[in-house]
Amino acid sequence: MQRLDASKIPRHVAIIPDGNGRWAESRGLPRIAGYRNGAEVVRAVVRAAHELGVQWLTFYAFSTENWARPREEIDAVMGYLEEYLERDADELAANGIRVDAIGRIADLSPRIQTLLRDLSART
Repeated sequence: MQRLDASKIPRHVAIIPDGNGRWAESRGLPRIAGYRNGAEVVRAVVRAAHELGVQWLTFYAFSTENWARPREEIDAVMGYLEEYLERDADELAANGIRVDAIGRIADLSPRIQTLLRDLSART
């Protein structure tokens, strides 16, 4: 395997996940399957960025326009977020990955707000 030149690793990478629903539809799957896949991709990206030494990783993950989506889609996305925060909190903390959430956190469910607040305090 070729060794990466550390000087070529960006310090900050920002990602706007887009197209998960279209990805699923193009494969004959329900849009929600795309959001599930997108959540797993985020997980893989966080791990890879950590391994590569990326110092800051930003996801613009849910815009104000997303609240206009069908309730089923919003519930799915929020469910995957909650699952991720519960499942991966220990791994994130153990790897020294600091988690902060910005934006309209008050618009999220009380449970997700608590998970985010707790994870942020731990990391």
